[in-house]
Amino acid sequence: MSFTFRCLDAAADAPLLHSWVTRPYASFWGMLNASVEDVVEEYSKIQSSGHHHALLGIDDGVPAFMMEEYLPASSPLSSVYAVQPGDIGMHLLVAPPQGMPRPGFTADVMESVLDRLFQKPGVERVVVEPDARNTKIHVLNARLGFEPAGEVTLPDKQALLSFCTRESFHAARAARSLTPTRQSTQEASL
Repeated sequence: MSFTFRCLDAAADAPLLHSWVTRPYASFWGMLNASVEDVVEEYSKIQSSGHHHALLGIDDGVPAFMMEEYLPASSPLSSVYAVQPGDIGMHLLVAPPQGMPRPGFTADVMESVLDRLFQKPGVERVVVEPDARNTKIHVLNARLGFEPAGEVTLPDKQALLSFCTRESFHAARAARSLTPTRQSTQEASL
C-alpha cells in the first residue's frame, strides 16, 4: 500500500478532523465533545509549536489518516522517561472506513507511518503513549514492533509507554509480509 502525506492545515482541515475525532471509536483521542473551533485551536497550537506537527495521510487522493510526530524531550514524556537521542514521538488516528472496512488497512497505515519516521535522519526509536485502556492499539503496536516499557501517568491519561526500534520495526515488517491474511483493525483508536 502506498500513501502520500501532506501538512495538515489547522483551519481548512478542521471540519474533516472534527468528523473523525468526535466518533465513538476515537474516544481515546479525547475530543468527543470538541467543536470545530476546538479542533482549529488544538491543531493551530500543534502546528506552530516548533516541536510537534501533524500530517494528513492520503490514500488514492482521499484523506485516510492523520499522524502527529513530536519531540519527546519537548513533551510531557520528558518527565516520565529518560529521552534518548534519536527518539521521536508518534500519534496516529485512522479515518472511519469509507464503505467496507479493508482487512489490514490500519496496520498498513501504521507501517507506512513508521517507515516515514525511520527514514528521517537521526531517528532510531519511535515512542508512543496510548491510553492504557486502549487494548486494540496495544495489539497493533506489538504487531509492528513496539515493546511496552510500562504504564506512566501523563497530564491527560494513564498511558502505556512503548518503544519501537528500527530493528524491531524491520523484523515485524518482515514477519508481517509473510502473513497471508491480515486482521482488520480499521477502527482501532490511536
